[in-house]
Amino acid sequence: MKKLLFVIITGAVLNGCTKKEFDSKPNDRYTQDTYWTSEKNAMAALSGCYQALTFNGIFGYATPLWEETATPNAYNYDNSAGFDAIALGTHNAANATTGNFIGGIIEQRWLDSYRGIGRANTLLARIDQIAMADALKNRMKAEAKFLRALFYSLLATYYGDAPLILDEPNLETQGTLPRTPRAEVVQQVLKDLDEAAAVLPVKFTGGDIGRATKGAALALKARVLLFEASPLVNTSNDVTKWAAAAAAAKAVIDLPGTGYNLFPNYRALFLPANENSVETVFDVQYSITTPGLGSAFDLINRQYNTNAPLRSIIDAYDMRDGLPPAQSPLYNPATPYVDRDPRMYQTIVYPGDTYIGKVTTTTEPFKQTGYGVKKYSIYDKEANSNLINQAGRSEINYMVIRYADVLLMYAEAQNEAVGPDASVYNAVNRIRERAGLSPHEIPAGKTKEEMREIIRHERRIEFAFEGFYYTDIRRWKIAENVMPGAVYNSQNLPMVTRNFNKDRDYWWPVSQVQRDLNPNLEQTKNY
Repeated sequence: MKKLLFVIITGAVLNGCTKKEFDSKPNDRYTQDTYWTSEKNAMAALSGCYQALTFNGIFGYATPLWEETATPNAYNYDNSAGFDAIALGTHNAANATTGNFIGGIIEQRWLDSYRGIGRANTLLARIDQIAMADALKNRMKAEAKFLRALFYSLLATYYGDAPLILDEPNLETQGTLPRTPRAEVVQQVLKDLDEAAAVLPVKFTGGDIGRATKGAALALKARVLLFEASPLVNTSNDVTKWAAAAAAAKAVIDLPGTGYNLFPNYRALFLPANENSVETVFDVQYSITTPGLGSAFDLINRQYNTNAPLRSIIDAYDMRDGLPPAQSPLYNPATPYVDRDPRMYQTIVYPGDTYIGKVTTTTEPFKQTGYGVKKYSIYDKEANSNLINQAGRSEINYMVIRYADVLLMYAEAQNEAVGPDASVYNAVNRIRERAGLSPHEIPAGKTKEEMREIIRHERRIEFAFEGFYYTDIRRWKIAENVMPGAVYNSQNLPMVTRNFNKDRDYWWPVSQVQRDLNPNLEQTKNY
């Protein structure tokens, strides 16, 4: 997948054509009618569906890294992609397009999700025109359905209601569609994932590594169902929804032949040498050998520091004995970075740490908060003369779903469905054991409520700076509690004060630009 050719299918330019020119077919470009003629073209079109994952509004540039800055974990000083406005609670339909580097994420995610959906819909509508082996054709359809489900899951997760379009793009018939109720969108997502899982193989090898697998479809289904079971959506706390989410995650755990496991080294998991490891369930394939297919992860982490960690996430890390600082005899407030959860050292650069061969301070090299991020970056303690100073030069894959997430999704859903049984303890303890906590076992006898807080804590720490915590605090409906107030740097000095409107900010608005284009798009409540 790293070297797949990405093709953009374009239509002919018809302005100013004579009747004769209009009737003729251009011979210097493809049209929809001339493109779908070969298996090679179909494969290129499918590659274009995967390429949509690298769009800035999805997982491209540094978007997953910046998403962390809309949480108590990190700070975005220049409003990259508009995430600082979201953190401050100042985002709205009018400024949804505003943001440094790539524009506003609220506008961009909507646009890019539909760009990906349009590509998948086109393939599904056109591929039957091509004479090719049924097995391959059906597999390609399943991959397109998985990707369509992923794009629609983003729309349902961030915006709620969104126009549900299952046909290839047609501005005349689709340009004035209203927003489809969220429940119908989710129902289609689950249908696509079930149909994809029934066809997709358990594994790909060689040049096909990186394609959607059966495990990826089942894991995305678990993620979608976990959101549906959460307090944000499941206001009546219907336990059957938690049970469904648990069953979906368990189906991934029990799926034979996948080889899924926790990669033994947490830090090395996020380095190029170990991409597509046993922990990878589905990732975005980045490459610097193909122009335009790299990310900006190293640039953002090392140079711009626009995902600067806050003191809040430092304080959240337990001590290496598995106890919170307030309960551990290891903690000394005079040396707050000593004897912490090993994942802190593998994720964050802190004052007094060594970074690229130099000892850091509260202002150098990270001036914003005194902290930096090493996860999803090649830079660590060792001196390194390869200083990446431009976007598109990072190639570590972004893991959309990894096996640790499957384990913690299962633990959360199973705990809510039946309480903290042995399988819940086992799933969480596996994460803590890999982390290097000693002892790593959670003491027996926890209540459902106590285990809920343990699991939420583990998710925050395990996935810190991967871009998942924003969705977590929304679906748990705790953003109204953890977001408002001042945020602090490494010296415990306040920086800015954030706000969160519980009656508005759990969902994103539709940008005014999109509503101007389509007045039938009803605005999200309270925007």
